[in-house]
Amino acid sequence: MRKDSMTGSLILAAGRGTRMKGYEGNKTLLPLVPDKAPFEGRRPILMHILQNLPPGPKAVVVHHKKEAVIEATRSLGLSYYEQAVLSGTGGALLAARHFLELETYDQLLITMGDIPLVKPVTYRNLMEALKSSSLAVLGFQPADKKQYGVLEFDGPRVKRIVEWKYWRSFPAEARETLQICNSGIYAARKSDLVDYLPILEERPHSVLKEKNGKPVQINEFFITDLVELMYQDGVEVGCVLAHDENEVMGVDDLPSLIRVQKLFQEAGS
Repeated sequence: MRKDSMTGSLILAAGRGTRMKGYEGNKTLLPLVPDKAPFEGRRPILMHILQNLPPGPKAVVVHHKKEAVIEATRSLGLSYYEQAVLSGTGGALLAARHFLELETYDQLLITMGDIPLVKPVTYRNLMEALKSSSLAVLGFQPADKKQYGVLEFDGPRVKRIVEWKYWRSFPAEARETLQICNSGIYAARKSDLVDYLPILEERPHSVLKEKNGKPVQINEFFITDLVELMYQDGVEVGCVLAHDENEVMGVDDLPSLIRVQKLFQEAGS
């Protein structure tokens, strides 16, 4: 990549956050500095993420409570793309296709709107990996892999990302070799990513979801598929490690929100 490469950023903020019981809003607007209760306060998660991202054009993928997200960030010059059907992280990329294909930048940072503690230097390190890779994954090495997706390597190259529902049935010795987990944050060369969008679009996963109390079959698309697709084509996929697992902690439920708020306060941010 050129030294003066421009970075675009895409923040995925469409999800409902169903595990955040007792909160009906978009969880990217939850406060990092609580007031009387964890759901009340200041310094919304999304605003903090936007502050830490590299300079360059930025877009947000919206759906749940989209009006609130747009209103909270209206003055920041962002582009907004609605993911009309919640069809996975890859579906969010496809929803923002206009931004990916036509906005002016050379490399793209893709992050989730509920992972607020990533440091600017970590984003920079991830973008730096694009000097030798077309796609780079931000990984981390937790004390407990829990139900995270894990990275499978072929030497320094990332071969694929294996979800928990698959790797949990691997033999013990195979599980032990899978120590790096996927944060859900990526960097990509724009030209290579755009080339793979049509391929991603042609490979939906049929997933059974519950909607209004009834099972519904929907098509979902996953960014993680890009890793395996590129690897199979001989395209370089790299990995950068976050400083520690707290840095890439997602806000999924009330305990994780309280934990992130505490970490934020301890860091003196």
